[in-house]
Amino acid sequence: MTDLPAQLARAILTGFERHFSVFQEITASARERFEAADWEAVRRAASERISFYDQRVRETVVKLRASLGVDELDEPLWQSVKAVYTDLLAQHSRAELAETFYNSVFCRLFERKYFNNSNIFVESVADRAALAERYRGFMSFHPREGGLESGIWEVLSAFYFALPYEDIDHDSAHIAAALRERSPLARRGLARLRIDLLEFPFFRNKGAYLIGRVVSGGDSHPFIVPLVNNGQGGIYADALLTTVEEAEAVFSFARAYFLVKTPVPAATVAFLSELMPAKPLAELYMSIGFHKQAKNELYRDFLHHLARTDDAFQMAPGTRGLVMTVFTLPSYPFVFKVIRDRFAPQKEVTEALVRRRYLQVKLHDRVGRMADTLEFSDVAFPLRRFPPDLLQELQEQIPSKLAIEGEVLFIRHLYIEKRMAPLNLVLEQSTPEETRDVLDDWGRAIKELMAVNIFPGDLLFKNFGVSCSGKVVFYDYDEVCYLTECHFRKIPEPRTLDDELAAEPWYSVAPNDIFPEELPTFLTSDLTQRWLLQELHPELFDYGYWQRRQQDVKHGVYGDVYPYPQPLRFPRPTSPRPVPPQAALAFG
Repeated sequence: MTDLPAQLARAILTGFERHFSVFQEITASARERFEAADWEAVRRAASERISFYDQRVRETVVKLRASLGVDELDEPLWQSVKAVYTDLLAQHSRAELAETFYNSVFCRLFERKYFNNSNIFVESVADRAALAERYRGFMSFHPREGGLESGIWEVLSAFYFALPYEDIDHDSAHIAAALRERSPLARRGLARLRIDLLEFPFFRNKGAYLIGRVVSGGDSHPFIVPLVNNGQGGIYADALLTTVEEAEAVFSFARAYFLVKTPVPAATVAFLSELMPAKPLAELYMSIGFHKQAKNELYRDFLHHLARTDDAFQMAPGTRGLVMTVFTLPSYPFVFKVIRDRFAPQKEVTEALVRRRYLQVKLHDRVGRMADTLEFSDVAFPLRRFPPDLLQELQEQIPSKLAIEGEVLFIRHLYIEKRMAPLNLVLEQSTPEETRDVLDDWGRAIKELMAVNIFPGDLLFKNFGVSCSGKVVFYDYDEVCYLTECHFRKIPEPRTLDDELAAEPWYSVAPNDIFPEELPTFLTSDLTQRWLLQELHPELFDYGYWQRRQQDVKHGVYGDVYPYPQPLRFPRPTSPRPVPPQAALAFG
């Protein structure tokens, strides 16, 4: 007689191990791509890696159905499977990820009514603290033994890149000087100073990051060194980041995922959590590419939040969207976005197209200017937390995606996104100085998106948010497209007085035609805001500027967008050769 629970449990764990092996393989090769300055391969690998998880889940489901005869749910059997699987994970170094993979397989096999902690890991049993304790995952350096510059030299030398440093003494001196200037811990003296570095570099786009911390006594702060390939066979340190705010910007929810070897992800996340204690676990897992684990962490956090609060859901602040219905819980820092069943006539989109555009953003380099979203199916909400007016609005706008079963409201498909203050509302409440700053950052956001071949489509302020750090971030993707797909034009001169006075354009307008000179009028009726936009970013209203940026992208010349302030960058001892055209990727 076969032990079916053990067979099923081992088959699922084998599927997970295959997934993690492939995931680590493509992640580990990031070092070679960085050293070779093969930026197109970097972009391709980062995009492809996102889809690997679902492929492995599908393979495992097919195997369970074909080889082990899994068809209908036998709950006692699957509770035994979960018990065996739990035992298999007792000493596993990636137990929390393996639990999530189990959940994904089960949820693909069976109906949502069986999604409870008896059958799946709604609550994790993985001892992550023990994993982090057992596997430190970082190296420690003690500058007191040879001086700060010498200690920094050892830090830079410890990662064994195939490329030499452009000038390691120059880099060591600048990092040491920056540390003395910015770190109160370094100013205490070297006797108790320690620098801890995670043992594997973090790769993203054209950058490699050494992630660590400076420790003295019971105090610590981040120590992050971005490295750049100079395109001439060498690398150099570009800056030193030492504050929590600078670290959080590097690991922003609006940036692409890092590629980093993580033999024990819980240990890596524990280290990052000490650097950025305010960052939710979901964001940290997401930042290193485990977006399915991030979903699991976010949903667990949401359930815990519901259990300790009693406020009601409400429509999210801001202008109601024509494509998405967006609601939130005032005490929870996320919004829930659901595609409407019907769109207004002016929105020439379909649900399938909207989903593709959200996926396009997830796969693209977001350069800190496009919010990441997590996609969910069959999400359960407590019905009692929905006021009658909100429930009625949802039933009118998204009826095909709603189901009510007893005291539970299910939404069949939605996106969860970090909540931000809508830019249009921020502008309504800003002082003149704040208005100037936020409009300036809006203009920079547009230029940075242009630099990576993104045109937001609808540039209205209501489609942008302001993050808690004050950064303008785009979050409405139903009209997003590539910059190279657009046709930027100048408005033709009127032929007659009748043309000039006509209510409708006297010239033809194709679907992808954009007339930048119209933007100030289109964006705002506030004359002060229009004047500020013209003063701060006049080139955004010149069709020639857009055409030139478009040509740059078509020729592979993409702008570099750094996830840290330019004044933090170190001066270079020599000028690097211009980046070759194939290096079509932003830095950050």
